[in-house]
Amino acid sequence: MESLFDSAAEEATPQPLAVRMRPRTLDEVIGQRHLLGPGTPLRRLVESEAPMSLFLWGPPGTGKTTLAYVVSNVTKRRFVEISAVSAGVKDVRAAIDNARRELGMTGRQTVLFVDEVHRFNKAQQDALLPAVENRWVTFIGATTENPFFSVISPLLSRSLLLTLESLTDDDIRAVLTRAVTSDRGLDGRAAVSDEALDHLVRLAGGDARRSLTYLEAAALLADDITVEVVAKAVDKAAVRYDRQGDQHYDVISAFIKSMRGSDADAALHYLARMIEAGEDPRFIARRIVIFASEDVGMADPTCLQTAVATAQAVQLIGLPEGQINLAHAVIHCALAPKSNAVVKAIGAAIGDVRQGLIGQVPGHLRDAHYPGAAKLGHGEGYKYPHDYDHGLVRQEYAPEQVRQRRYYEPTTHGAEAPVAERWAKIRDFLRGDG
Repeated sequence: MESLFDSAAEEATPQPLAVRMRPRTLDEVIGQRHLLGPGTPLRRLVESEAPMSLFLWGPPGTGKTTLAYVVSNVTKRRFVEISAVSAGVKDVRAAIDNARRELGMTGRQTVLFVDEVHRFNKAQQDALLPAVENRWVTFIGATTENPFFSVISPLLSRSLLLTLESLTDDDIRAVLTRAVTSDRGLDGRAAVSDEALDHLVRLAGGDARRSLTYLEAAALLADDITVEVVAKAVDKAAVRYDRQGDQHYDVISAFIKSMRGSDADAALHYLARMIEAGEDPRFIARRIVIFASEDVGMADPTCLQTAVATAQAVQLIGLPEGQINLAHAVIHCALAPKSNAVVKAIGAAIGDVRQGLIGQVPGHLRDAHYPGAAKLGHGEGYKYPHDYDHGLVRQEYAPEQVRQRRYYEPTTHGAEAPVAERWAKIRDFLRGDG
């Protein structure tokens, strides 16, 4: 498909606000400052006549298509877009043949933009290799998935990989504000209240395209855009929630305490409130990771694995799909047996250290690998546990000042019960009581 910004098509069919507001130069791009500075690959690509290939990896709505279009627009190259959802090998080869023909006849280069390139199978990706290898096109592939898992190595090794970051609230607010006043946007025909603007920012969830789509829907209903107008246009009620105020702290507190109290339904309710209010899903995921050790701990060690995997999944795919991963982790945390023994253990240990109970590291435990250590007696008398039955040998491990202190006191909840039994036996053996 030729460039979406063909002038004849633009006159014939009114384009969506998100398309009209798409930046036409790098200086118009909002966000992604780490990719747009002097000397960056994108700047070099724009300023150079030489073709190159790159992958843009990032969440939806962060500007992957926009950057590809800007490259073609600024460098006066043809812009051909292929969607990996619907295109096949035949379409890829046809686009490459047309690009070679254009290059041979006019000398004009082509930007071949493949959206959702991770959806191409191996054969389809292989079809791109000759064009990338011989630089018949400037290839730009956009993906929301980790290209190291979804793109063939020969194609990835011949391309630059640029990672796009989620847009901040300030970025989204700047996108919306410009759309309201720009002659390519609403051109001042609508007034947006501060509360409505904040609500649009929350609903966008870091997705610029979504924010402009919601703004356009609200502008079709009224010239004075309020929170109520936005809620009606988007069919999403405005959730009373201030990420810097009491609601933020009250809801996250209730969320954590509901998981701690094993009420999965209540925890899911508060999760839904945070998602609908536009809370950063990465913040929610971080709280779940903390909870997994603080309130579940060794009672279900797999809970931390689920929480960390969820945090990685949310970072990788974002919302809305990430809400499923968050719900998965919330249910696991809520229904897991509970133990705060881990947090109490580290708290007690840190408390002793802060009170000055430190002491000298026993000589036989000190590092004995550097020259001269043996003369100081470091490591002398150390007993290697693997040389003994059960991997246990009685020797002093803690400094004398804390030798009899007990930090980890496991519960008998869930998987921590056998841990408690084993730890009691080990502790008695090491202390000389058993």
